[in-house]
Amino acid sequence: MQSEWKMDTKIIHESQSPDPRTGAISQSVIPAVAYAFPDAETAASVVAGEAEGVYYGRYGNPTSRTLEKKIAALEGAEDALGVSSGMAAISIALLGFLKHGDHVLVTKDVYGGTYNFLTSLAPRFGIECDFVDCTDTAGMLQAIKPNTKAVYIETPSNPKLTILDIKQITQACKLHKLPVIVDNTFMSPCLQKPLELGADVVVHSATKYINGHGDVLAGFVVGSKEVIRFMRKRLMGDLGQNLNAWDSFLILRGMKTMALRVERHCRNAQTVAEYLEAHPYIERVFYPGLESHPQHKLALAQMKGMGGIVSFEVKGGITEGKKLINSLKLAMISFSLGDPETLVQHPASMTHASIPQKERVQFGITDGLIRVSVGLEDVHDIIADFDQALAALFPYTERNSISK
Repeated sequence: MQSEWKMDTKIIHESQSPDPRTGAISQSVIPAVAYAFPDAETAASVVAGEAEGVYYGRYGNPTSRTLEKKIAALEGAEDALGVSSGMAAISIALLGFLKHGDHVLVTKDVYGGTYNFLTSLAPRFGIECDFVDCTDTAGMLQAIKPNTKAVYIETPSNPKLTILDIKQITQACKLHKLPVIVDNTFMSPCLQKPLELGADVVVHSATKYINGHGDVLAGFVVGSKEVIRFMRKRLMGDLGQNLNAWDSFLILRGMKTMALRVERHCRNAQTVAEYLEAHPYIERVFYPGLESHPQHKLALAQMKGMGGIVSFEVKGGITEGKKLINSLKLAMISFSLGDPETLVQHPASMTHASIPQKERVQFGITDGLIRVSVGLEDVHDIIADFDQALAALFPYTERNSISK
């Protein structure tokens, strides 16, 4: 690892060099399942993890290994594990620390897929969870049980963009010998380094900003060599959640522009958030780059940028919210985020539909909440699209009263 390189350089060059045989600069795609060894002793060493190498496709491949080393370097970790999706990364990270009879504390403002795994599948393994307000570290600690074995947080959270104090939470958890897992998907390694702030494991849905082109499903778990070795062999490999060589190649290619993409996402999102906050038809905007955000100062201290996601509530509620996104012409209704295109969705009926309404409201996910993944288009075109959709939202006779 070239530790003296800056982030933008590492993204392009870390763990990659021209092919020694052909001189090709582009990464080779090696989709092999089986690998030959010069002798039985070498094969045994690789299988035991005593020597570097790949021995069977379910446990990785050379193309994916290049990508894993790059991700580990960008996050400042000893190692990383590439897996088949963001949910594979989340489930592997949790199962790496939890077994039958264990309990995990989870931030209450969490991605719907994570909630669904913890409330539907994890109980079948005998794993318990409690969703707590992790903005209150003292209150979070009070929720610790004798069988609590891990703490799982998202920051910024999906979809409310709640910012959690990673350093404060991890310092408190270390006193209780609890590992902290941080979902860093919304930030990417460009904008936030949870491990530097004390986290034990970082997870990413690489489907989003790391790949950035909407054509790959992938995830990463990042942490110590010991933790990653266990997860690779006993979880990813044994359960068959491996990342394939072609998708690894696409991510390596897509990552070369990640610094530029993330910078543009942040700049466009800030402009869109400011526009929405000033609009008379918008009730409230959630974006850490706004001074009105409750954790704005923490965001400035903890993050290098405010990200590309903006959430907001339209005046009137769910009917008006759905009418708004149905009226957009440039932005597209979609479940994903982090793509070049601007994508919008209604969390209560889409990404967070698995959470019962009563709990959604407790978590702050109202029926009128809209999430926008601000894309790479010219920001004036993005705003013009929202402007025309908002203008058509209310009858002319209602506009003056709403604007007041």
